[in-house]
Amino acid sequence: MIYDDAGNVLVQNRLNPNWPGITFPGGHVEKGESFTDAAVREVFEETGLTVSKLRMCGIKDWIEDDGSRYVVFLYKTNVFEGELTSSEEGAVRWVPLSNLQNLPLALGMESMLRLFCEEELSEQFFSTENNQWIEVLK
Repeated sequence: MIYDDAGNVLVQNRLNPNWPGITFPGGHVEKGESFTDAAVREVFEETGLTVSKLRMCGIKDWIEDDGSRYVVFLYKTNVFEGELTSSEEGAVRWVPLSNLQNLPLALGMESMLRLFCEEELSEQFFSTENNQWIEVLK
């Protein structure tokens, strides 16, 4: 989550049909890359901004069908520079944090936002029961 001093956050309207909607920029870690370096690289690729002083504020995780665990590391910062540019991942824009929940959010984004904003929360875990996703915040 990239935020400014005016109460805005940078969002991306993801075009991926597997997980569409408004979310924060992000992506995958490449071989030999640290988690933080991956976050900095992905933000630059998707927004044109160079971020620094990232603070980890939680994880999002679930068990895949093959039994492996998928883990997403969540960072936030208000230190950035550069010119905002959208990418093929989706259009990016600044929106007031207070208005974010009124937008068409990607699945799970409303709960994930709590990890960025509520210090006492640190994990968004998804499990399945009877072919239904169950979400737990801890």
